Amino acid sequence: MYTTLILHGRRSLVLQKWRNGFSAFSNSFSSASAVADVSLPQDGRKEKIFTVSYLVNSLGLTRKLAESISRKVSSEGKGDPDSILSLLRSHGFTDSQISSIVSIYPRLFILDAEKSIGPKLEFLQSRGASTSELTEILSKVPTILARKGEKTISIYYDFVKEIIEADKSSKHVKLCHSLPQGSKQENKIRNLSVLRELGMPQKLLFSILISDNRICSGKERFEESVKKVVDMGFDPTTFTFVEALQAVYTMSVTTMEAKVNVYKRLGFDVEDVWTVFKKWPKFLALSEKNIVNSFETFLGLGFSRDEFVMMVKHYPLVLGFSIEKRIVPRCNVIKALISKGLMGSDLPSVSYVLTWTDNVFLERCVMKHDDKQLVTELMAIFTTRDRVS
Repeated sequence: MYTTLILHGRRSLVLQKWRNGFSAFSNSFSSASAVADVSLPQDGRKEKIFTVSYLVNSLGLTRKLAESISRKVSSEGKGDPDSILSLLRSHGFTDSQISSIVSIYPRLFILDAEKSIGPKLEFLQSRGASTSELTEILSKVPTILARKGEKTISIYYDFVKEIIEADKSSKHVKLCHSLPQGSKQENKIRNLSVLRELGMPQKLLFSILISDNRICSGKERFEESVKKVVDMGFDPTTFTFVEALQAVYTMSVTTMEAKVNVYKRLGFDVEDVWTVFKKWPKFLALSEKNIVNSFETFLGLGFSRDEFVMMVKHYPLVLGFSIEKRIVPRCNVIKALISKGLMGSDLPSVSYVLTWTDNVFLERCVMKHDDKQLVTELMAIFTTRDRVS
């Protein structure tokens, strides 16, 4: 069965699938890919180079980590990183703590040290926060500094402090709060306390606390959603639990049933839908248009309906891939290699080709060739995402 070939990469039939499907794929999606434009503005490239160098030289970060952080920072930022760095050091933050902060909250470098960050640090100190307490808490949850309003900053800071202190105790301490009943902050803290009682670790609790995610806004709906997710068997210590909670909380029963019906029309059994949901909860959050477009893409590549279903069951993330930014360029690279007779029996499974990171794909399919002209040609195909040849 071809299902086995998809999963284990048997070469001959997979190669035939690639060959048979490329023509239909290119014709079907040439118009869609023509609108893609991933080129960075010139000033954006300069900003990235500056940020990477700064992070490496000033904080001793690895270049890989620095590049990852720099991608998260808006190229429009006009902040002064030196001022932020000096400010943090003047408040007792070590370079290790600053590295942790910028890794979690890279946009810190584009904020105004004097008007934005400084006053917030001074406010927290005025409430009695010691240097050791301040640096520990903000190193773990630096995005507290992104909050507006002294009341909100105080509530979030105190909650993080209470969690950290409780977790240092050998005994489990149940949290208690004296917040105004019915306030947004009270709802969020109460609901986060429930998640903590279920065993959710600090990292996940703090990420929800500081986010604008609505999953901890209500009471009855929150409790119902948590019960459903727990009953489904999701582990509260994992990020998958958070994703499942978000999906259940934000979608009505009617909406979820409608999504299930979309997948049923494409060939999934109901059991298949929930199996994939447990692996990747965002599965049900995809729009009907995205789901159908992905389905039609794989049919255009030469896969059957059953093969598409089996691929998604084992590699659910393929449904979240961009047609223009991932599927089209990678398929065009493989197409070029096939046309030159350079793949032979080494053609990998389509599933692997699509799930590899960009770096892995480039290493295995582009950079490994000794012919510099060929590498240049393949890189042009890979990076020119507004054209399907």
